[in-house]
Parts: sequence; structure tokens; C-alpha cells
Amino acid sequence: MIIAIANQKGGVGKTTTAINLAAGCAIRGKRVLIADLDPQSNTSLSFVSHENLNGSAYELLTNPDRNIEEFVYPTSVEGVDVIPSKINLAKLEAKLVGEFDAIYRLKDRIEPLKSKYDLIIFDTPPTLGLITVNALVAATHVLIPIQSSYFALEGTDDLLETIEKVRSRPNPGLELLGVLVTLVDKRTTLSKDVEAHIRDVFGPKAFETTISRSVRLEESPAHKEPIYSFAPNSSGAVEYMSLAEEVLNRG
Repeated sequence: MIIAIANQKGGVGKTTTAINLAAGCAIRGKRVLIADLDPQSNTSLSFVSHENLNGSAYELLTNPDRNIEEFVYPTSVEGVDVIPSKINLAKLEAKLVGEFDAIYRLKDRIEPLKSKYDLIIFDTPPTLGLITVNALVAATHVLIPIQSSYFALEGTDDLLETIEKVRSRPNPGLELLGVLVTLVDKRTTLSKDVEAHIRDVFGPKAFETTISRSVRLEESPAHKEPIYSFAPNSSGAVEYMSLAEEVLNRG
């Protein structure tokens, strides 16, 4: 299974979900690769130091002759490897403009790794540009995190339209794995109302698991740890493990 975690809105928990979903699936015995496709590099920085990198996602996608193994790095989490990102990934769209295979670069490059991993996860940037389209073309499934806020569904139509366009031509097998409600404040009526509305819109595609707003989840990347080792008894650890189980069951 290859999962693109996508939403063009920032601050909805894409990176937190990528990190902790990967670690949760690894704890359950799966071999997982995360490809950080966000120029902000927050996923990468949670696992590896940039000083030790000989190549990143930008070089991966612009140098098709280089061996993909050069871009895969082990992490401190057993069972999880990462293809890191750097800020230069922001130049990718300008670099590939006019290239006939621009939207297929990631799909072609990732092909040799599919047999080595049970799960490949793409953390995408908060845009619907070429990088996100590459992730959708290469993925088998898309997971959409949606923040539990008043404007939760704002822009979701654009994302769903992009997914349908990708389905219509370059990747007809792409499936919506599920919608994840994040940053939930269970004390407020607004959060409950927003969650109910999202479930009305997406029905069974909404995961049963929701992710609560948590200081521990915010702190763990700074310590270069997933939530399970940083705060194993926290609500975030319990919820992301529940999500991992749902994802593996749906896949």
C-alpha cells in the first residue's frame, strides 16, 4: 500500500500523521518507508540530520539515473526508513516545467522499492501543485487529515476534484483510504459539531479514530521521536496506534 497524506491546507496534521502512522505500523511489524515531499522538511528533521545527507527528494526526482537506494536513510525507529526533503524541493516545479513525464517522476522512481516495504507514505506540501500531483499519481490510496475547526471543509472540494482528475487518467486505481479528523478539542461543542458534519459528508470513509489536540504530539518531533517512545501513555500514542490498526485493516 502506498499512501499519500494530502490536504492543501496547512496546519491540519499531515506531518504528525505521517510520522506516527509510519511508526505505529512499524510497531505492528510492518516495514515502512516515508518519503518527505514537503520543502519545509519537518518529517525529515524528525528522523535525520540534514548535515548527514548526500541526497534528498529533489535530487531523487531530478536525477533519474541515480540509484534510488542513495536517497533512502535508516531512522532510529526500527522498521522505518525515510527519503528526506530539503528546501530545494521548492524549485521542483520550475525545474520540471515542460517535461513530458513530470507528473510520473515519483511513480517511476519509487517502483524499485515497492517490493521492499509493506507501506510507503508520502508527506505532501500544503499545495495542489506538481509535488502533490506526483504523490497522487504514485499512490494507491490517499488519506486526508481535516482539522476539527469552523472552516474544516474549506478547500476540500478542490482536493477531491484533483483526486478525481488523477483518477480519470494517470492513476485510475487511486482510492480514498479515509478522512482523519485531527486537532480535536473534545471539551467544545464546536469540535463535536464539526466532527459530526465531516462524518455526514464522508460517511464510512471517515476513520473511527480521531486525533486530539495534544502538547505531547507537538513536542515529540523536536525530540526526534514518534509519540510512542516520547509519551507512550499519552492520548496521542493511543489514538495514532488506533489509526495504524484502522489503516492496516482498510488496506
